[in-house]
Amino acid sequence: MAFSKDFLWGAASAAHQVEGAWDEDGKTPNVWDAFAKGNVAYGNDGKVACDHYHRYKEDVALMKKIGLKSYRFSISWARIFPDDSGKVNEKGLQFYKNLVDELLKADIIPMCTLYHWDMPMWLFDKGGWEKEENIEYFVQYAAACVEALSDKIEYWLTFNEPECFIPAGYESGAHAPFLQLSKERVLAITRNVMLAHGKGVMKMREVAKRPIKIGAAQAACLTSPVDETPEEIEKARVSSFETDRPYFSSWWADPIYLGKRQAGTDYLSDENLKIICQPLDFCAFNMYNADGYGAPKNQSNPRSYPGFPMTAMDWHITPECLYWGARFFYERYGLPILITENGMANVDFKMLDGKVHDPQRIDFVHRYLLGLRRATDEGIPVIGYQYWSIMDNFEWACGYSKRFGLIYVDYPTGERTLKDSAYFYSEIIKTNGENL
Repeated sequence: MAFSKDFLWGAASAAHQVEGAWDEDGKTPNVWDAFAKGNVAYGNDGKVACDHYHRYKEDVALMKKIGLKSYRFSISWARIFPDDSGKVNEKGLQFYKNLVDELLKADIIPMCTLYHWDMPMWLFDKGGWEKEENIEYFVQYAAACVEALSDKIEYWLTFNEPECFIPAGYESGAHAPFLQLSKERVLAITRNVMLAHGKGVMKMREVAKRPIKIGAAQAACLTSPVDETPEEIEKARVSSFETDRPYFSSWWADPIYLGKRQAGTDYLSDENLKIICQPLDFCAFNMYNADGYGAPKNQSNPRSYPGFPMTAMDWHITPECLYWGARFFYERYGLPILITENGMANVDFKMLDGKVHDPQRIDFVHRYLLGLRRATDEGIPVIGYQYWSIMDNFEWACGYSKRFGLIYVDYPTGERTLKDSAYFYSEIIKTNGENL
């Protein structure tokens, strides 16, 4: 079957990672603006980032040059609602209207994520996700975005990777707001984010100007089988889903898609589950590798070996994960699959010839997409693939030290350069993956 003729080949970004303009046109600080100092590598912050706020037309032109069919971006909540007054900041909203218009002019389908880790400080000061009453602020925000943009945006995602931003932001303290809270407080945050998703979906459908498609982008935690015997496949499936490890894929996905409690999620009431489990149109997940390859310090892992290929993030390269991820998630949740993030950080720099040669990324994309094509060949309805990321950007607590982009960004000047991988991806899109 290969890839469908309307396959959503694309790339992704997040507002705080690319936009900059952190205090322009009425925007107020978010938690990353407020807490970056002392918590982000090399003293970096996202105040300028890639200056996408001012250079979006140039960036969309480069997307068109690559041949993207779709582009996933997120909206900065603090741009739309700079305070708790309930009044929309029209200047902030206008930026996204302009961006979407530019994308549509370039024949690129916009895909919008509402929350990609950048809580407004005014909401954090009110207790943030710990306070159940603050869910209504998210519902208000979701409604404002959908009312303003649903005539031009069909694909929407409520949250990006709650499996990451909650434990990293509120348990380990590795990400903003850099807190280390008790288990009980973290579970309250988890429940409230799930409820915000469910209530948000209901409101989005209510106010949409046309039928829209809604999902949530999860960080897919997957164990791939050691070999393809029925026994090993079943062991991998059980390891991927039937777990009591907090924040694992099914910890979130079972309540959201099935209205079912995962082991350890008894803090969700039956009434909670009715709200959380709303009809969704696709199952979206971000996947970079399969689990089970790492090992504690000074210990070995039979799945790995010395010198196992890894990215610049020290993440294992496991190309089979897109196949098993698409297969396992489709078998369990029964919805079309959308890959909302996949990519690699590489050691990229502009070379003497003025170009950015990144053969490792080309090989990475090639291998991973072969796995995804296997899924489509077997009849699994995969509707799209979003490479992470469209351009090098502010990589959260790593600052600007990790480069994931198809487009190289020279941060002091803002100059953009298409990497070799961008040209390679362009050919994949042109041939709809037939050249893999």
